[in-house]
Amino acid sequence: MRESLFLLVALLVASVVAVGLSRRAGLPPIVGYLLVGVIVGPSGFDLIRDPTTAQFVAEFGIVFLMFSIGLGFSLGYLKAMRRIVFGLGAVQVGGTIAVLMAVGWLLGLPWIAAFVLAVAFAMTSTTVLSKLLTDRFELEKPHGREVIGVSLFQDLAVVPILILLPALAKGGEGEWLLPLLLALVKAVVALALVLRFGQPLMRKWFGWVARERSSEFFTLNVLLVTIGMASLSELAGLSLALGAFLAGMLIAETEYRYQVEEDIKPFRDVLLGLFFITVGMFLDVAVVLEYLPWVAATSLVVATVKLAIVWGGARALGSDSAASLRSALWLWTAGEFGFVVLALGEQLDLMPQPWPQVAAASHVLMMLAAPVVVQFSDRIVLRWAASEWTRRSLELTQIAARAVKIKAPVLLLGYGRTGQHMAKLLEQEGLSVIALDLDPERVRRAQAAGENVVYGDAARTEVLKAAGLMRAQAVVVTFADRDAALRILSAVQTLRPEVPVVVRVRDEGDIERMFAAGASEVIPEAIEVAIMMAVQTMALVGVPLPKVLRRLRGLREERYGLFRGFFAGATDAADDERDAAGVRLDTFVVDEGNPWIGRTLGELAFDTLGVEVVAVRRRGIRGAAPDASFRLQRGDALIVRGDMAALEAARERFLAGPD
Repeated sequence: MRESLFLLVALLVASVVAVGLSRRAGLPPIVGYLLVGVIVGPSGFDLIRDPTTAQFVAEFGIVFLMFSIGLGFSLGYLKAMRRIVFGLGAVQVGGTIAVLMAVGWLLGLPWIAAFVLAVAFAMTSTTVLSKLLTDRFELEKPHGREVIGVSLFQDLAVVPILILLPALAKGGEGEWLLPLLLALVKAVVALALVLRFGQPLMRKWFGWVARERSSEFFTLNVLLVTIGMASLSELAGLSLALGAFLAGMLIAETEYRYQVEEDIKPFRDVLLGLFFITVGMFLDVAVVLEYLPWVAATSLVVATVKLAIVWGGARALGSDSAASLRSALWLWTAGEFGFVVLALGEQLDLMPQPWPQVAAASHVLMMLAAPVVVQFSDRIVLRWAASEWTRRSLELTQIAARAVKIKAPVLLLGYGRTGQHMAKLLEQEGLSVIALDLDPERVRRAQAAGENVVYGDAARTEVLKAAGLMRAQAVVVTFADRDAALRILSAVQTLRPEVPVVVRVRDEGDIERMFAAGASEVIPEAIEVAIMMAVQTMALVGVPLPKVLRRLRGLREERYGLFRGFFAGATDAADDERDAAGVRLDTFVVDEGNPWIGRTLGELAFDTLGVEVVAVRRRGIRGAAPDASFRLQRGDALIVRGDMAALEAARERFLAGPD
């Protein structure tokens, strides 16, 4: 008992360290789990000599993975994507299996072993690819839709694979057809029962569970449905994983799908991690090193085959060369379900040694390389796909055609809910707005409604130029994506460092980083929500409205230095009078030949005119409230604050130079 407890603690410690290091290195957590398995297994410190118990628990990782796949399966989405799913998806899976089986036959492998290996390599990582697409705002791009469509077909292919492999094991090289037909009949009957009777029953059942308003009760029922359906499937002579997939389908079309997905995720991730640890234990480092040339050659052959099949299939189905090449660069890699197939094939003794070791090591190598290839995919496409230049030129022309009509626009980068609200507020003040967004459906609907929105990637320098950056009054990043915002700030600092940029962030830890990259102001979501909730709470509990407004003004002035003066006299004078006499902001740019280059702010002596220098922007650096010794350089932008008369006098001094 004590030894088992020690091993469990050691396993958890190793998992935490390995997964943490993997995430810090930008690698999939799967890599960390595999490394843990190698370390604790026979190839490492041999801490777990009898992995039978761990493998039994790890099977439930596969169960919850298949449940999640079934949960994400939507008949409506499948119908909308049917051309890509049953076109490119079928070509990718079927073509990859056929070609790799032929390669295996040429190498002298039995056809069953060649089939198992080909199926394992035909799969890609739905989890990793969908996350990368989301992070890069490319889900709605042509290649994004193709990647998701192919992944959906692969999810469909999981069902016959889970039926076929055990049937092949029972029938061997010869009599496998009868077990396969029997398993298919059972699966079809189970699927028909699920679709005909299961979903209405499940909707009523979870409706009753939800009315109890107990998260514990809800989670217990999710586990009951998942493991119960998996057990029924195994009793019927099918696999645990297939039953879990059907359980996911039962709930996929109900209104409880998203809650179930959240409840099941911790169990899925932990148990799936344990499964990958057992895969790592199965890896024999000595064998992998001995056959390392075979690992490299296998990875290269598989990648080449998948690249060629996806590119050719996408082209044949009407995609241009750029989108086809992008899809190929995303779908060439291996995936999690490939490990499931390899583990099942090893368990059923369908592959001769050392191919399970070689294939598993190739999977790891390909998954490590996938994010790197995706990172450089744009450069590769621009180098090899001529249509990409044409598409980008047309896109830039369409952006410029809309932007050229506006003399001094405010660029809104992102036209989601925040961007749309901002556009309305700015337009009410008579400011011209042009917005960029990467969701083609949103852009189409907004343009149909007369909004000044265009499709374009704001992180690209040429898109910002076409949208009117060189004459823009301000740039606003309305979405909270750190990496994209940093790329935008870098482009703006290169092209036009004096233009003010407002950036939205989720994490307060990113505030200083955005300022250092050139942001004029950073709006953290958490602070803004806290401020408004506090103000609303004070008003609702009876704090007098003038006091609430003063508190709001104080909080904003404390957080945003540039707001000082804008709230002054909020309850005193009319708007027009306040605008005429109130505090304003202005920007003085130190151009080539400016007489103050090399001089200090103390020599400018703006304070004698009643003007304050609140910030200075220099390429890549934003300094707030600089002191009098700050020396000006060409390209600096001074953000100054004062009333209209004082600002006019300061501008005259700034242009005239020292006396």
